[in-house]
Amino acid sequence: MSRPIVWSIAGSDSGGGAGIQADIPTILALGGHPATVVTALTAQNSVGVQSVESTGMSLFEQQMKSLASDLPPAAIKIGLLAEPWQIRLLADNLPAWRQRWQAPVVLDPVLVATSGDELARGEVVAALQELLPAVDMVTPNLPELRALTRQACDTLEDAIAAARLLLAQGCRSVLVKGGHGDWDTAEGQCIDALVTADTVWCFAQPRLTTRHTHGTGCTLSSAIATALATGHPLEDAVVLASRFLHQGLHQAYATGQGAGTPERWQRTDDCNIECYPNWLAEPGDTTSTDGYLDCLWQPLGLYPVVPDSRWVARVLKAGVRTVQLRLKDPGHPRLRDEIQAAIQLGQQYGAQVFINDHWQLAIELGAFGVHLGQEDLVSADLQAIRHAGLRLGISTHGFAELLRALALRPSYVALGHVFPTRTKNMPSRPQGLERLREFQAIADLAGVPSTAIGGIKRHHLPAVRACGVRSVAVVTAITEADDPEAALRELMAGLDGQTVGEATV
Repeated sequence: MSRPIVWSIAGSDSGGGAGIQADIPTILALGGHPATVVTALTAQNSVGVQSVESTGMSLFEQQMKSLASDLPPAAIKIGLLAEPWQIRLLADNLPAWRQRWQAPVVLDPVLVATSGDELARGEVVAALQELLPAVDMVTPNLPELRALTRQACDTLEDAIAAARLLLAQGCRSVLVKGGHGDWDTAEGQCIDALVTADTVWCFAQPRLTTRHTHGTGCTLSSAIATALATGHPLEDAVVLASRFLHQGLHQAYATGQGAGTPERWQRTDDCNIECYPNWLAEPGDTTSTDGYLDCLWQPLGLYPVVPDSRWVARVLKAGVRTVQLRLKDPGHPRLRDEIQAAIQLGQQYGAQVFINDHWQLAIELGAFGVHLGQEDLVSADLQAIRHAGLRLGISTHGFAELLRALALRPSYVALGHVFPTRTKNMPSRPQGLERLREFQAIADLAGVPSTAIGGIKRHHLPAVRACGVRSVAVVTAITEADDPEAALRELMAGLDGQTVGEATV
């Protein structure tokens, strides 16, 4: 089996806690193969930095050429850049590399060591501006963000505004690391903010009281690069890297007389789902996290998603207890009548009928519940849905979206899409069973019911059940079946682990 190659373009730490010495074990631990370009040699230990000497231009260039000819990257992490000419060489090469290999670039603007020693001169800080249009993410801590933007970062709002200045200079996203922040947005919490042109993701974790933090920035940025290289979207890469670092800080160890280092070879028996960060609303967002009513039937069981009220009647008659009416066309000529009929059928059969998207009509007509996608969370009046006593289900397609949904305390979350699906165009890749298992564990920890969705057929059920899943949402497995009633019986039995015909499911 091959591993995705991750380049680390960074300095060498003679004390072994930061720089390339931190990047190599992090990349290996998270499933990548590290290839390195050394930008500088440092004389440092756990107490501080004694000397920095940059790599010569010829050797610096030759390292990059050697890797490019044989070890093309799936992602590139850039750390300490000791000279302005190193920055300019990278600025000249990165656009072609990104186009050639489709490799995301993560820039950790290393300016000051944990000990407080300066690692980069003023002209290096100025030259970094030239690199911004060629990178996908910049990961500054607050002192670095202030140095790059010359803006105060006294509040989380200030830091987000400063991050947007970096976006205006051409980078695609900024992860503001809040470890140096004294923000009171969440007491006792360390808050990071992922800022893109479209959105802001705020994540919080308990602030740990440990002095062994040497190399945390290097670890986080190389973990993000590796997560991107292994196919995770940007926000999920941040979540997974944050989890990795938080767990590493829990297991951090002393080295010399000063700051020790986070554990990169983490003990799997100590892995704790609680190391995942908590999603926070963006400053100024008044979204309530008071939670929604519980579903009556838990687990939800087989959960058909059907296109009209006739299908609602058909699946309820067959014994289904939870169903979703998904009317794709907002201009449907009988939209109101269809929703009203579905609600009445739910009352008739004592079932849980969820209305997809049309939350205003669901409230007006007294629906049992409403199901929203991630994009709908921005426009829907979540307070009105909760105050009306409707249950709320939320779609999720990855770690960050799941954490966001769980923070709202919905009635259930949909975990998907597990397998390839033809139901609609999906912006994300199929998650697969390994991620489904982890999503389910996170939902269980939060105490929120879940349902798996996306391309699930009868023969998938044993593997899906093995992930801890007890509810499955299906679309074409029912609506395109030759005998939908027989398909419903087989799926319901299979979800319970019963034998159906000649197949044991």
